[in-house]
Amino acid sequence: QVQLVESGGGSVQAGGSLRLSCAASGSRFRVNAMGWYRQAPGKQRELVAKITSGGTTTYADSVKGRFTISKDNAKNTMYLEMNSLKPEETAVYYCNVDATDRLLRREAYWGQGTQVTVSS
Repeated sequence: QVQLVESGGGSVQAGGSLRLSCAASGSRFRVNAMGWYRQAPGKQRELVAKITSGGTTTYADSVKGRFTISKDNAKNTMYLEMNSLKPEETAVYYCNVDATDRLLRREAYWGQGTQVTVSS
């Protein structure tokens, strides 16, 4: 089992910046990939950015050039640096981790979500 703790959400004005963190913990697991998703009211959850264990990154087109995903392997922690935020990016941001446990079971885990509010 993997536990995820997110932090860093909050309120910011349009054009501002926020940094989200997601720390993964548990017993003897290997992270395959980590990612950030967001869900705005009345909309489907969407991928924002993803990073593999090898460091390959993927971004939604709408955030390319403004958001940066990174990770600290030693701490099993992932970050999302968000710059030039827009009001339409107001949403609950969720951490997702694709991990394999000691019994070689691969599973996706979700954080509890952190609210990001961007005011105009």
